[in-house]
Amino acid sequence: MFEKILIANRGEIALRIQRACREMGIKTVVVHSEADTEAKYVKLADESVCIGPAPSSASYLNIPAIISAAEVTDAEAIHPGYGFLSENADFAERVEKSGFVFIGPRPETIRLMGDKVSAKDAMKAAGVPCVPGSDGALPEDPKEIVKIARAVGYPVIIKAAGGGGGRGMRVVHTEAALLNAVTMTRTEAQAAFGNPMVYMEKFLENPRHIEFQVLADSHKNAVWLGERDCSMQRRHQKIIEEAPAPEIARRLITRIGDRCAEACRKIGYRGAGTFEFLYENNEFYFIEMNTRLQVEHPVTEFITGIDLVQQQIRVAAGEKLTLRQRDIALKGHAIECRINAEDPFKFTPSPGRIVSYHPPGGPGIRVDSHVYSGYMVPPNYDSMIGKLIAYGDTRDQAIRRMRIALSEMVVEGIKTNIPLHLELMHDHRFVKGGTSIHYLEHKLAAKDEAVKGK
Repeated sequence: MFEKILIANRGEIALRIQRACREMGIKTVVVHSEADTEAKYVKLADESVCIGPAPSSASYLNIPAIISAAEVTDAEAIHPGYGFLSENADFAERVEKSGFVFIGPRPETIRLMGDKVSAKDAMKAAGVPCVPGSDGALPEDPKEIVKIARAVGYPVIIKAAGGGGGRGMRVVHTEAALLNAVTMTRTEAQAAFGNPMVYMEKFLENPRHIEFQVLADSHKNAVWLGERDCSMQRRHQKIIEEAPAPEIARRLITRIGDRCAEACRKIGYRGAGTFEFLYENNEFYFIEMNTRLQVEHPVTEFITGIDLVQQQIRVAAGEKLTLRQRDIALKGHAIECRINAEDPFKFTPSPGRIVSYHPPGGPGIRVDSHVYSGYMVPPNYDSMIGKLIAYGDTRDQAIRRMRIALSEMVVEGIKTNIPLHLELMHDHRFVKGGTSIHYLEHKLAAKDEAVKGK
């Protein structure tokens, strides 16, 4: 086992990784920007290294600075967390070539799954169901593009092969708009991802977003740890996640979960990962794989009793998974609300000083957050300041506990989206379960129209 791990991230995930390491008796090195000097996890680390000014391009994305920090502190491994460099194959490669262990998949696996076209091909080969669409990247010939769209059937969606986070995609409803949409998406893809390759998929009108958590070691052992429903989204950004997914037959879930684990064995996957699917009319369609820890991993930890971060570390150290599929038992229900420093309905960021902070408590409540009273939320990074997770024996109990926890939570001095979460916890469609990925945006749009009509 490692004696010292460098955490190449910030915020609540840096604290989460640090806690897992401390429990395992592993020392931690935290790298941080000038904006995060006063962060809780920086103060709690065995060692900390300032790697640059506030902008992430000069700090958390600065590969040479992170590698240097690992060298001067004699760290043995680097945990990338999520976001920033966590799915950057070049970073993983640099880490390994510099003599450190990357706590995540191998660089070639990150490349394979990071390119949506090669990922889809790999999943088809492994028997994982995919969204109907083009067989690989779209050709240059306009006539061929039109022919593919007719075969798939409108509406279609054009996606950047190297895209992610809701960027680099365009929905097309008519043939007249097709070629222009392809050209525009190619241009955007080149500018945003340095890769102009695009592909086409059938656009599902009202799907849900269901994802499967997997764990695999470097000895061809792989398990899946249940599924999560992440359909409550705005602009492709998840806001609420829960596990297990309500209103889906367990036999369907088991069939897809088993295929995900088998796909891990076929591609030689190592570490924690997530297979993301769209689900509509009792069918699952693979869309992408995240080759890292997810923001929403706590809901899976609650229903399985498994510490995913510690499992990541053990697998990276070369240990065999001690878990077998028959050992994975899902118990109860968990819901996570992402607490963001933003206006709850306009969604404008709200950085600034938190003058008063009181996290909720009680049975089944977990708060993953790095903030405290007096903490300054910097304007340079993602607006998420924490995650509130509620667990119960049933989904109804988890919702009731979440309502209480949200009503108890105090974050003063900045705006947060807590009022939106409270509203959603009382929303009759959410309470029933099974909303589509478009539900929240439609709800917000209707609310805006009602306000304008007054």
